[in-house]
Amino acid sequence: MLGKHKACVVAALCSTVIGAGVTGCGADSLENWDPLAPATRTADAGAISGTKKIDVAGRSVNVSCSGEPAKGEPVIMLMHGGGDALDKLAALQKTLSEQHRVCSYDRLGAGASAQPEGPQDFAGAGKILTGVLDRVAGDRPVVLAGHSLGGLLAAQYAPDHKDRVKGLVLMDATSPTMADDITKAIPESATGPAAELRAQNLAMFQGQNPEKLVIADGKVRSAGDIPVEVIQHGKPYLAAVPKYGKRLEQAWAAGQRKWLALSSGSKLSTAANSGHYIYLDQPEVAVKAIDRVAAQAARQSQGK
Repeated sequence: MLGKHKACVVAALCSTVIGAGVTGCGADSLENWDPLAPATRTADAGAISGTKKIDVAGRSVNVSCSGEPAKGEPVIMLMHGGGDALDKLAALQKTLSEQHRVCSYDRLGAGASAQPEGPQDFAGAGKILTGVLDRVAGDRPVVLAGHSLGGLLAAQYAPDHKDRVKGLVLMDATSPTMADDITKAIPESATGPAAELRAQNLAMFQGQNPEKLVIADGKVRSAGDIPVEVIQHGKPYLAAVPKYGKRLEQAWAAGQRKWLALSSGSKLSTAANSGHYIYLDQPEVAVKAIDRVAAQAARQSQGK
């Protein structure tokens, strides 16, 4: 039994504690949750308006785009967290589209996109992202803004696509060494809710998640001098985990600092009144960060 700590641990799990989200959480979901449960760049890349399914490498991918592209401005690509889908980003996309061309997409296994044919890795997920960007951005520069697992994928993708990705905003992104972090923060000898949390997250990292994505630890590689804003949560919701909560918060904060190695232009800030979902708890923080990165990316792209 989870005992009196059940509610707070479930809340932490439902807030995508270690960045691979659990959706539909309720009071009994901890016991009931089952973790098992190439295009070419086009000249008319801005043609998609609203939500549409496109073909990427023979798979159906759900994409949403809004806003008018401004000359020299990057296209903003929003990337959802694990267990989420593009609909969770709808309000953020709507606000940003008042000033930017903004798109989002459901990764394979998420939302309304097709299921993956088998296990995915970062390279495979990156190929799908490339296909989506080819269609919605064409030759235009891109700023990737990712939450949680989406932030991890964006950060892993950018160093290999410096010709295209000109800025990053990471909103409480999953640590590049998350599996190692959690095994150190919660030892194998742990019991009760902490042990369940450890086992469930390690299962997720091994591919037992809706996207069938194997989330491997790795080093942070440089994406050059592009503008990067790393935003971490300010409300210590991980402290709700009995006995090991403080360690988890420390590990998470350390993981956010690791992302600063992405660029000589990286900055770290804290959303003081936010839990894991910064773009929902403090949307203005996310919007301002994306605005700043987009503006700086535009200046750099124009050689100013």
